Amino acid sequence: MQSETSTSHLRDAPFFIRALAKCVDVAVIAIGAVMVILVFVNVLLHVIGKDLAWLTELGELLMVWVTFLGGVCAAHRGMHMMINEFLDKLSASRRRLADLAIQALCAAILVLLFYFGMKIVATSWNNTLTTLEWPMAWQYIPLPLAAALMLCFAAWDGYRTYRGDTREQRYPQD
Repeated sequence: MQSETSTSHLRDAPFFIRALAKCVDVAVIAIGAVMVILVFVNVLLHVIGKDLAWLTELGELLMVWVTFLGGVCAAHRGMHMMINEFLDKLSASRRRLADLAIQALCAAILVLLFYFGMKIVATSWNNTLTTLEWPMAWQYIPLPLAAALMLCFAAWDGYRTYRGDTREQRYPQD
C-alpha cells in the first residue's frame, strides 16, 4: 500500500516520469540496505579488533550517492522545505505565477549544478579514492545525475502548474 500512496501524485504523469521516480526510490532503498550491511560488518570487525579501510570508504561513497538521490526522491514528492506564509496569501492566479517563477528559478539552478557538476566529474577521472582506488569521479557523479533527475521532476511540476493544477492537486496529502 505504501508504494501506491508514495507515488500517487504521479498517477497522471507520463511513463518516463513514473519510471524515473520508481528507479530512484528503488536505488535509494538498495543503497541504504547495502550501507546498513557495510556498517554492521564494520562494527563486527571492530569488535574483534580488525579493520577494513575500504569498507569505510565504500560507506562514505554510498552516503554521497544516497544523499543526492534522496534529494531527488524529495523533489519528485514536492517535499523540499518551503516557506509558504507569503505564497498562501496570494490569489490563485498570482500563486500560480509565483509557483511558475519558483520552478523556473529551480530549473536554472539545476542546469547550473548539472553543468558545473559535469565539469567536476570530467576533471576527476584521473584522481583515485584512497583505499578503493576507483576514479574520484564516482564520488562526484551524483551531483550532475541528481540535478538532471530533479530537473525532469521540476519540469513536470512546472508543466502541471502551467496547466493550472494547484499545489494540493500536484502533491495530494495522503
